[in-house]
Amino acid sequence: MTTITRTAPAVVASPRVRPAATARHVATLAWRSLVQIKHNPMELLDLSVQPIMFLLLFTYVFGGAIAGSTGQYLQFALPGLVAQNMLFASMTTAVGLNTDITKGVFDRLRTLPIARSAPLAGRIVADTLKQVWAFALFLGLGLVLGFRVHTGVAGVLGALALLLTFALAMSWAAVLVGVTAADQEKVQIMMFSLMMPITFTSNAFVRTDTMPSWLQKWVEINPVSHLADAVRGLLSGGPVASDAVTSLLWAAGITVVFAPLAVRAFRTRI
Repeated sequence: MTTITRTAPAVVASPRVRPAATARHVATLAWRSLVQIKHNPMELLDLSVQPIMFLLLFTYVFGGAIAGSTGQYLQFALPGLVAQNMLFASMTTAVGLNTDITKGVFDRLRTLPIARSAPLAGRIVADTLKQVWAFALFLGLGLVLGFRVHTGVAGVLGALALLLTFALAMSWAAVLVGVTAADQEKVQIMMFSLMMPITFTSNAFVRTDTMPSWLQKWVEINPVSHLADAVRGLLSGGPVASDAVTSLLWAAGITVVFAPLAVRAFRTRI
């Protein structure tokens, strides 16, 4: 007698899930990424060591030479360092996404009855929330070193909201790199090649008028310059509206360009 065995059909992530269910799936997977910090503290350490190192080095090594005193330079440079760290922290999104893909995590998630966009969106949301820790660490250490906020709680919250909005936009570029790169080493090379020129050819660390005239033209349109100036205004006082609006327009443009490319690359690879 022949026994007939039936194989249960594989459950494939549904592309049509109700918005409320999709939101729950995204929240669950974002929480998964955040909980990993408990088992792998190095993930949070990466977001902690760099802010401390850059803030101390730039303040006490370059501050006196650039601004005449470390106190004056700290007041100028901390908002720029926060903006720079936000861009470099987007590397964690690219590396984490690439790791999940190459190790088969997304293959396992794809067999679950969840929205197809949930794994990607969950990663982006979790990494954006991690930026809050880096911002708090920067600001807390800056206050200890002598930085002063002149705009109150509203200014701090406004700066954080602007930074998170820009970080969310940059995460789409990070997703594109993480999906298309073959391994983590290539992810890091590509991200550094993208972030280093943008951040160090801005006014995040030095004033625009101290640079060569040909470089000033690029600095004035560099999105990092507008973001740094907006954060300076929100934390230390001064003009905010123009730079904040420009930063938001840059964030919208980056999202419009990179989000479709990232989603297409993600669907092709997954």
